[in-house]
Amino acid sequence: MASFEQFFILIGKEMAEKIEFVCSDMWQPYLKVIRTRCVNALNILDRFHIVAKMNKALDEVRAGEARRLAQDGYEPVLKKSRWCLLKRKTNLTAKQRPRLRDVLRYNLKTVRAYLLKEDFQQFWNYNSPTWAGKFLDQWCNDVMCSRIEPMKKIAATLRNHRELILNYFRARKQFSSGVVEGLNNKAKVTMRRSYGFRTFRIAELALYHALGKLPEPELSHRFY
Repeated sequence: MASFEQFFILIGKEMAEKIEFVCSDMWQPYLKVIRTRCVNALNILDRFHIVAKMNKALDEVRAGEARRLAQDGYEPVLKKSRWCLLKRKTNLTAKQRPRLRDVLRYNLKTVRAYLLKEDFQQFWNYNSPTWAGKFLDQWCNDVMCSRIEPMKKIAATLRNHRELILNYFRARKQFSSGVVEGLNNKAKVTMRRSYGFRTFRIAELALYHALGKLPEPELSHRFY
C-alpha cells in the first residue's frame, strides 16, 4: 500500500491528474488511493480479478459439497472435477470434456454454481454499459435466489462495485490487467524455480530472460 502511494508521490500531482484510466482490483485501500490521487481517471475494475473471485467461489462450493458427499457415504462424483469446472470450455483437455459432462448430469449445488458462472460469461459480450448493467442486475438477482452462499457473496460484491465494473464498457473494453497478471505470475514462477538467487543482479538477469524472452545459451557452463 505504501509503495502504491509512493508511486503517486514520485510522479507528482500534476501528472497524476492527467491519468485517464486506471485498471485495478476491488481492494478498498487501492480504490481509496485511486479515488484521491487520480481525480480525473476512470477507475476500471479488472475483468481478470472478477473472474478469479468467481472461480474461487465455485471452488469453495465444490470442495464443501465433495466433503459432505464423502461424509454421507455417497459416490465421490466430484472427485478430480476441479479443473473441469474452473477451466474455460475451450481449454479443456480431451479427458476433461467427458468428465465435465458426467458431473453436469447430477443435481448438485456445484453444478448450479457452475452454470451461474458460465452464464455470467455473456456479460463480457456486451458493448453498451446500459445493457451490460441490465444483465448484471438480473444475474445478481438470480444468484441471490440460488441459496448458494459463496455465489451470493460474489453477487453482493458485484452489486457494491456496479459502477466501477461497468467502467470496463465505458472505456470500450480496451483495458485489462491480464497481461500484467501474467507477467507477475511468470516472475513468481522464475523466483520459485530458482530456490532463491545469491545476488540481485542474477535475479534481475533471470527475470529479463523470463519476461522479455531474451535468448539464452544452450548450456550455462562450458565442459572440457
